[in-house]
Parts: sequence; C-alpha cells; structure tokens
Amino acid sequence: MQVDIGETTIAVCNTSGELHALDGICPHAGGPLGQGALHGNILVCPWHAWEFDCRAGSLDGDPDFKIPKFEIKVEGDDILIDISNA
Repeated sequence: MQVDIGETTIAVCNTSGELHALDGICPHAGGPLGQGALHGNILVCPWHAWEFDCRAGSLDGDPDFKIPKFEIKVEGDDILIDISNA
C-alpha cells in the first residue's frame, strides 16, 4: 500500500505478517512502488517492473543497489513509521 506523510511517499509491505516500509518512489523512473504488486517478499514497480526485496530494500538481482527503508512498528490499531531520516 502507498502512504503519503507530508511530502514523503512510503510503500508499506506485509510479508507473512511482518511489515516493511520503503521509499515509495522507484529510483528508475519515479513510479509509485506502493501501488505495485507484492509477490512474496518482492515488490514490483507498476511502471517498469523493477523488483525490490521489501525486507532489505534491495533491487532483486543486485543486493548492493538499495532504496531507503524506514523503521515501522504497530501500536494497537496504528502503524507508526519513522520518517525522520527521509
């Protein structure tokens, strides 16, 4: 899912009950990652099919190419994302 916090766009992924928060803008062409498909741990950009492992933020096939991840936690019904380093 896509979450917009002020000017920051975040992609939130749920993989086997574990939440991950990544930069929501694909570095390739600015596609909205939070609107992409999730296949297991792989988040696919809807514009040009770049694939990211949402657990590490790494480009599938190139673990050294990473997009920013954000700390995320659940408190009751709330999902909290720390964007202080955005």
